[in-house]
Amino acid sequence: MSSKILYLRLLQYVVPYWRIFALAIFAIIVMAMTDPILAALIQPLLDGGFVEKDPNMIKLMPIFLMILILIKGMATLASSVGMTYVASRLVMDLRAAMFRKILTLPTSEFDKTSSGVLLSKVTYDVNRVMAAATDALVILVRDSLAVIGLLAWMFYLNWMLSLIVFSTVPAIIIVIRIVSKRLRKINISMQDAMGNMTRVLEEAIGGHKLVKVFGGYHYEENRFESTSNQVRRFEVKTKIMSGFSVFIVQMFTASALGVIIYIAALQSAADNITVGGFVSLFTAMGMLFSPIKRLTKVNDQLQQGLAAAQSVFNLIDQTSESSEGSETKPDRFLKPVRFDLNAKIPETKPDRFDLNVRFSGKLTFQHLHFAYEDQATPALQDISLIIQPGETIAFVGASGSGKTTLAHLIPHFYTLTDGHLLIDDININDLPLTHLRANIALVSQEVILFNDSVAANIAYGAMADAPREKIIAAAQSAYAMEFIEEMPDGLDTIIGERGVKLSGGQRQRLAIARALLKEAPILIFDEATSALDTQSEYQVQKSLDKLKQGCTTLIIAHRLSTIAKADRIVVMEKGRIVEIGSHAQLIEKQGIYATLYQIV
Repeated sequence: MSSKILYLRLLQYVVPYWRIFALAIFAIIVMAMTDPILAALIQPLLDGGFVEKDPNMIKLMPIFLMILILIKGMATLASSVGMTYVASRLVMDLRAAMFRKILTLPTSEFDKTSSGVLLSKVTYDVNRVMAAATDALVILVRDSLAVIGLLAWMFYLNWMLSLIVFSTVPAIIIVIRIVSKRLRKINISMQDAMGNMTRVLEEAIGGHKLVKVFGGYHYEENRFESTSNQVRRFEVKTKIMSGFSVFIVQMFTASALGVIIYIAALQSAADNITVGGFVSLFTAMGMLFSPIKRLTKVNDQLQQGLAAAQSVFNLIDQTSESSEGSETKPDRFLKPVRFDLNAKIPETKPDRFDLNVRFSGKLTFQHLHFAYEDQATPALQDISLIIQPGETIAFVGASGSGKTTLAHLIPHFYTLTDGHLLIDDININDLPLTHLRANIALVSQEVILFNDSVAANIAYGAMADAPREKIIAAAQSAYAMEFIEEMPDGLDTIIGERGVKLSGGQRQRLAIARALLKEAPILIFDEATSALDTQSEYQVQKSLDKLKQGCTTLIIAHRLSTIAKADRIVVMEKGRIVEIGSHAQLIEKQGIYATLYQIV
């Protein structure tokens, strides 16, 4: 993406605040014009006040100078406040856009990208974008106008001397263009290095207990030092390139200035220029030095911001999960029909969905295949299975057999490689994601809790307005109220980051309570009782037995004793279904399940 396209896209985020932005730009223009006016006032001040000793000029010039400085001060304040306001809103809007995108990214993207890299984009990169969108713009507008105004005044005083200044412009432009390309590459590399450093830091903080127990201090120190050193090296390279360009520009400017002073001194000796004119010209040239220096250095700031903008927009432009399903929506849910696993899925789709209709919970897998990205071996192969509404199905098998992968396909966390997955005889690809997931409750082995109250963690998201009575009922069903009542503020107790103040079993019971409160027709329990003690597991199992009535329940468990009452048990091996039957049937068969049951 070119610099022009990037900058124009950034300015689109400024459009909602164009009034304040326009006022700030106007203030910048006024501020810029005060420099050439100040240089112009030097001539009448010296010639009229000191040489000709004009009394009116002596009285008026101090007043003019005071008014000019007052105007410049007010313009500076207005431009600073206005641009800060616009810049802060720009950063907030970009972060909001990035956060919205992160929430809607496909699960496969999170598998490929570490959370530390995403954190770096939202925190570090977006701040550099602000420098390109506002700070650099202030310098470009203010100093460019100041340079133009000062040069115009210099041409008015002495065109011959002013041409010498212009002779340096082509050389300066060439230097800036060469340095710009190099700075962009360096800054892109520095942002990647910053993302890696954030990733290492996040992993070390999240795994601090593991680091302590296994003595990983030196390993983590070396990793962090390596990534931090990469950031440092790129920062040094940036400063070297920026400083080199400033040095070259200053050399060109100083050379031109030396020639101008020499020729101006000769003209003054020949009475071709007045004292006021000479000092005014020299003052204007001196005032040129600072804005030219800033304009040269702004290239470094601009390239950093544009490189960061490219990183930000790369995230924003990523493809989100399709939230609408197919382009044409069904008129109503299809009535339940007998489904032949070998029947061909019809090409025609229903007209419209009634989003208020609750699923019955029927699940149909037809010759389903799935492979993760960049993996040649499929995680699931030719899965064909019909699960009737209200049926409890347990999935067992060795680690890596595909149990969890199969469960994650039901909420459409991943897109099927081949085959079909239907809910109530409707292909999940034709269902709006919000409606699909509203009918599914998931409790996984990795419990996710937020740094909020117990009640907020149970009644999370769309359930936030749930009555207090229902929250308590769900907690009681999950046998969580016994420890909640012992907490300082009960349901209003803040549980800390990821529920750090709770035990593993307590965290899992809160997650189960959250799933119970949702009252979804499809329940997925992926090792949901793995962290519970025997008594708690027995209590939760009793509540699940009541809850399962009328709900389709999928249980993934390694403890085979917990699934003996399942309607059917599906045994998986290397991504395939190898056995199906009740506990008694599979034990009698003396196959893989019976072997697993004896081992466990």
